[in-house]
Amino acid sequence: MDLTIHTTVLPHEDPDASLVFFRDVLGFEVRSDVGQGKTRWITVGPPGQPGTSILLAPPAVDPGVTEDERRTITEMMAKGTYGWILLATPDLDAVFGKVSAGGAEVVQEPTQQPYGVRDCAFRDPAGNLIRIQEVR
Repeated sequence: MDLTIHTTVLPHEDPDASLVFFRDVLGFEVRSDVGQGKTRWITVGPPGQPGTSILLAPPAVDPGVTEDERRTITEMMAKGTYGWILLATPDLDAVFGKVSAGGAEVVQEPTQQPYGVRDCAFRDPAGNLIRIQEVR
């Protein structure tokens, strides 16, 4: 098989705040922005990697999601346990400095983990966990 990871989805509650975080703080390019108000689907991705994207989407808009499920999603987003993504960089300290200076909520400063990676973690405006690993 020949498969590629094309797009992953993270929820947002405030599309404008998410856009600022992913575009201005992380430096991703905006590939599309569809919808209006809080019901927007925004596709972003790293420059120079047109085949890899993150879709920032309003949570629980699927008509098949029940009210109980919507409540659960809202509760999990509030705790920061609903969505997360793992990014990578060759210069973790520089990225940490830029992202923390951009006002992101720091969850963990750069740390050498006992399982062999060095990483840090932030929360985006929707509470999603953004872990960044150093790869060399």
